[in-house]
Amino acid sequence: MGRAGGRRGMTAVVGSCWISLPAWCGPLPALLLALLVAGSCEGNSVERKIYIPLNKTAPCVRLLNATHQIGCQSSISGDTGVIHVVEKEEDLNWVLADGPHPPYMILLDGNLFNRKVMQQLKGTSRVSGLAVSVAKPSPPQGFSPGLKCPNDGFGVYSKDYGPQYAHCNRTVWNPVGSGLSYEDFDFPIFLLEDANETQVIKQCYQDHNVPTDGSGPEYPLCAMQLFSHMHAVTSTVTCMRRNSIQNTFSINPETVCDPLLDYNVWSTLHPINASEKVDPKKEFIMVATRIDSHSFFWNIAPGAESAVSSFVTHLAAAEALHKASDVHLLQRNIMFTFFQGETFDYIGSSRMVYDMEKDKFPLRLENIHSFVELNQVALRNGSILWMHTDPVSRLNATVEPQVKNLLDILSNSSVGANITLQEVGFSQPLPPSSFQRFLRARHIPGVVLSDHQASFQNRYYQSMYDTPENIQMQYPEGLSPEETLEYVTDTAKSLAEVATVVARALYRLAGGANDTSAIQADPKTITQMLYGFLIKMNNSWFQSIIKPDLKGILGDEVPQHYVAVSSHVNTTYLVQYVLANLTGTVINLTKEECLNPEKAPNAEKEMYDYAWVQGSLDPNSTSRVPYCVRSTVRLSKALSPAFELREWGSTEYSTWTESRWKEIRARIFLVASKELEIITLVVGIAILVLSLIATHFINAKADVLFSIPRDPGAVSY
Repeated sequence: MGRAGGRRGMTAVVGSCWISLPAWCGPLPALLLALLVAGSCEGNSVERKIYIPLNKTAPCVRLLNATHQIGCQSSISGDTGVIHVVEKEEDLNWVLADGPHPPYMILLDGNLFNRKVMQQLKGTSRVSGLAVSVAKPSPPQGFSPGLKCPNDGFGVYSKDYGPQYAHCNRTVWNPVGSGLSYEDFDFPIFLLEDANETQVIKQCYQDHNVPTDGSGPEYPLCAMQLFSHMHAVTSTVTCMRRNSIQNTFSINPETVCDPLLDYNVWSTLHPINASEKVDPKKEFIMVATRIDSHSFFWNIAPGAESAVSSFVTHLAAAEALHKASDVHLLQRNIMFTFFQGETFDYIGSSRMVYDMEKDKFPLRLENIHSFVELNQVALRNGSILWMHTDPVSRLNATVEPQVKNLLDILSNSSVGANITLQEVGFSQPLPPSSFQRFLRARHIPGVVLSDHQASFQNRYYQSMYDTPENIQMQYPEGLSPEETLEYVTDTAKSLAEVATVVARALYRLAGGANDTSAIQADPKTITQMLYGFLIKMNNSWFQSIIKPDLKGILGDEVPQHYVAVSSHVNTTYLVQYVLANLTGTVINLTKEECLNPEKAPNAEKEMYDYAWVQGSLDPNSTSRVPYCVRSTVRLSKALSPAFELREWGSTEYSTWTESRWKEIRARIFLVASKELEIITLVVGIAILVLSLIATHFINAKADVLFSIPRDPGAVSY
């Protein structure tokens, strides 16, 4: 994805020549002057002397579903406007009514990025775009651009199943939700991630654009240009039809949108043959979490509470259970499942249910004995964790006793721990959860664990502020990166308690009869995962547990958990290898045998997955000590069945697609008045015409002007 920038008033250098440009000089005259001088000087980039690029930005992009388009875009050549800083609501009057130089490009304080302000800006032609600065600290009143009723219409509750609970009639789960992420804006909106770049824009505004005595500032003015033109329009139905036509009739097809696509990560406590169907008599306890998040801006999805807290707890519970001494004797198997794309109408879970129903997955729905899902669990009010169940399926005489047994086991597993599990009232429906997609297909006894009894505790659900600070992750000052990785936070201790209770409950559900006090989640493992998934992926632990050819995914940027459109995102890879590291076994195989298990004796390739990982650094050198890990970790596609079935207008399955684009960039510069730009253009054209006329006459008289004198010949006397 391209990044972008801006410009100031200036002196430009072309080769070894200096071009003095007036402060009022706009892009066009500046380039004309540069080109004129470039004829006698060595060429160099004038653009860098004109524009100041903004390199740390995140755009709002266009997404589409079966009926709508949401998000933002610029015109095909980018949108430009005079910068105006809005730090309080009164500053909007200048943009919306008083300012004499529309359209305006607004630098908006993060605390004002809300539905009320955005609706005012959406309804005027005086705004050409928006740059949003990050609010620090996070807005105390909360900020969630998601829906008040997440994934509405794609869960289990409908006019045919618990209609009294449909559309969040009984419980509004995300009351802070403004729905901004699901609005369509016809101008570009960018997030400014770097406070220094925000300050550069403010300084340019202060120097050139501040109104004086209520009247407009004089030219030159500081302006901003945002590029984020999207190729797809209208809906998924339209864009997928255009993709299909392009692929059918065009020699060089140009795709305009892509389905949201990634992979679910799953493993089993006891190995199973992944290429065959499991015996219908085999029972599995299914444990599930989501691993994706979302916000208003593209690939800005920290998801600390909405996703990371739950899947980190899930991973820790899987590790604790695998360490149990008699785990191989358990009667029931346990399946650990991490769903991708759940933010967008349950992509991962709906695909797994579909594959189970169509016999495209080793398990069938009939194999699922019970279902335990970890939802948002980091913001507990005191020591209480809430158990949510489905009131409709519990009316079934067969399901009710199984649900009661599940609740009793979970409650009893918390005895002696610093955590209490309490059941939510019987009349309350399930919160948004992957479990709902399974209930749509079959009445399965299940429970969803969360830190909220009714509405979310999380005030920053699906927003850029759902960061480590939101779940109270705190570190002492002065720690090195390695010390921070190892420092056990209070958040890690709290999540370890949840993971311990879950692991003990799973042990009981699977038929374990021994004392569970030895089953204990490791707070150190959790603190390493929280650091890696929320603060810095490129750390020594993550480096040691991934394949050498994947080390490039460990960038130094803050981790994000937005679902992909073509292949695995970093989160999917890392959950896969963390799970393999925590639950797998180190096997004494060579690199060749590990990469090609069929060459190794007794490898049982159908039962296990093998990974040759980098390993830790040798204490006495800079080289690593790689090794082979054997685990039951697998991947399954997380692509909505709607795209498999080519039912792009489906109301049964998610239909989300992401538009394609050619470039995303932003820049600032000084702009001259329209009158001066016109004068400059006219003068330039006049000079060009005069040059052409002069060239014509010179060419016509060339034989006279450039004639060669005749040889006078020999002189005679």
